[in-house]
Amino acid sequence: MTAPSRADQLNEITSSIIAAAIRIHRALGPGLLETAYLACLCHELRQLEVRLETQKAVPLVYGDLRIDCAYRADLLVERSVIVEVKAVDLLAPLHARQLHTYVKLAACPVGLLLNFGAPTMRDGIKRIVNQFPD
Repeated sequence: MTAPSRADQLNEITSSIIAAAIRIHRALGPGLLETAYLACLCHELRQLEVRLETQKAVPLVYGDLRIDCAYRADLLVERSVIVEVKAVDLLAPLHARQLHTYVKLAACPVGLLLNFGAPTMRDGIKRIVNQFPD
């Protein structure tokens, strides 16, 4: 199966991820480690039968140099959405730049930064797009 390429498909995937994150945040609140939230998110998405890969290697290509595992994204969903999970009081600009780099290097159309440390999940969501389809 190929990765979703239409905007409506990608929006449906990101909506499912965000809804799962909100359910988790409402049940557990802020204060846990990132690994706990990531495990819960993976559990929620598997129940929805969503294809996912954890700790997905993101290669870096610079000229003729290729580093196969330059970075690791927390989660790759349906081969098209990179998800980075944080559990901090406030997101720093560095967090968004990190996700933007992952999305660009992996050639994914969209990325989600989910901060479970925020008072509400709504305050902890940042979406980044990269050549998102019309």
